Amino acid sequence: MPEESEVRAFYSGKNFFITGGTGFVGLCLIEKILRTIPDVGKLYLLMRPKKGKEIVERLDEFPKHPVFEKLIELKTIDIFHKLVPVAGDVGDDNLGLSSEDRQMLIDNVNVVVHSAATLDFQDNLRPTVKINLLGTRKIMELCKEIKNLKVMIHVSSGYVNSYLLEAHEKVYEAPEDAEKVISLVGTLSDEALDEIEPKVLKSHPNTYTFTKHLAEHEVVKCSDLFPCTIVRPTMIVGSWKEPVPGWTCSKVGPQGFLMGAGKGVVRRLPLAKENINDYIPVDVVVNQLLVAGWHAAKNKSGLSVYHCSSSTCRPFRWCTIENTVNTKLHTYPLKSAVWYPYLAFNSSLLSFRISAIFVHFFPGILLDMMLRLTGGKPILFRLNRNVWNSLNRLEKFIFTEWLFHNPNTLDLAKQLNKTDRELFYIDISSLNWEDYFTNLQLGVRKYLNKEKDSTLPAARKKQTTLYIVHLLWQAGIIVLLWFLVACLLGVSMMKTVWIVPGIYILYTCL
Repeated sequence: MPEESEVRAFYSGKNFFITGGTGFVGLCLIEKILRTIPDVGKLYLLMRPKKGKEIVERLDEFPKHPVFEKLIELKTIDIFHKLVPVAGDVGDDNLGLSSEDRQMLIDNVNVVVHSAATLDFQDNLRPTVKINLLGTRKIMELCKEIKNLKVMIHVSSGYVNSYLLEAHEKVYEAPEDAEKVISLVGTLSDEALDEIEPKVLKSHPNTYTFTKHLAEHEVVKCSDLFPCTIVRPTMIVGSWKEPVPGWTCSKVGPQGFLMGAGKGVVRRLPLAKENINDYIPVDVVVNQLLVAGWHAAKNKSGLSVYHCSSSTCRPFRWCTIENTVNTKLHTYPLKSAVWYPYLAFNSSLLSFRISAIFVHFFPGILLDMMLRLTGGKPILFRLNRNVWNSLNRLEKFIFTEWLFHNPNTLDLAKQLNKTDRELFYIDISSLNWEDYFTNLQLGVRKYLNKEKDSTLPAARKKQTTLYIVHLLWQAGIIVLLWFLVACLLGVSMMKTVWIVPGIYILYTCL
């Protein structure tokens, strides 16, 4: 007879309060709880009206989300009655809670999962301090009032310590005094904040990592009052196993550029293909949040910190699948593709920028012209320009290799009984990256590009047409360059035919 799940037993009957429940991790977390912990209590979700929809309307849309397809197959739609929307915002005073809702949370909540954050690397200090730092402080103040709190689970990031090339599972010294930073944000204009930002951030690459680092210290302050745990995911990618392999709703990271590559508009990527890229599947992150919460509550005191990462236990390098990426793109093409897909890697920003002029901007201008003529909205030139402008901000994250040591996580995995090792798997030692990226490509096709398997025959037929157009485009570019060389030399094209192979080689290297 299989052992009882200790993790599920702990959460049975418990009421959750979850921030960030409509985000990538939050949706996967809610799905996992509802599907695997049937006796869970209420899940109170902090939500704000969005796009003209009230929170009840937003909640009514949950069953329609693809992440819940498997849940609905196994359960009935009545399972969603466990979800309770609570109007609020982590960036508002008192979390934007009414006095009635705040009291409801104080009286009923047992487990808090704080996942909400602003992830925009372009944001200045004002919004990131407001949401990431002060938002966490307000969550911790609420936790202090909750009558029967069993555990507080804080979702941080491995990159809070990105000023170090190797980071360990501990809370490092705060980069600045939080009160000083809050005071600066409260008194200075945006222009003045932008001017002093580099001095405030010091070795932090952006305001996100800086404020998330400070937020961890807000959790530390309460670690003697109730059980707390900090989980630091690295780059979160589509699911490994659950709810289905390859599920994603995020366009950040590899799933985003696989989406663009499948359409044929992303053809070059700047990255160091020999470097370790620390990717971690979203379902592993969700499992680790629940397991870490169970373990912290079991110990009943102190603070536990975990890296949810792959760099030191199951490292991934793009060079290992470089030769198969395009095979996957061509095997599972998109019916919505606008150009023949082909993806290559550039080892520097300079080489990427040179390539982008020929393989991103020129085709983008052509395709935008075609969109205008057919009544569509031209977006490709603007998209490529936005990518171009963001590269300097992202360069550190593109070309830096980090090692996030995770002995606490490995030890935690060993403490799970057999049932929990299967139900709440956090050990990624058996993860096969080649198979994973095949499933991710299929997931991107289905969940981000909204294309069913039934469209594959039509997509493959269109791909053949796009390939012919692509060859004609390449031939046209080569002939144009040949003509320009002949004009510059003041001779006929036939006398410069020797330059054609050189032009071809140069063009294919871009």
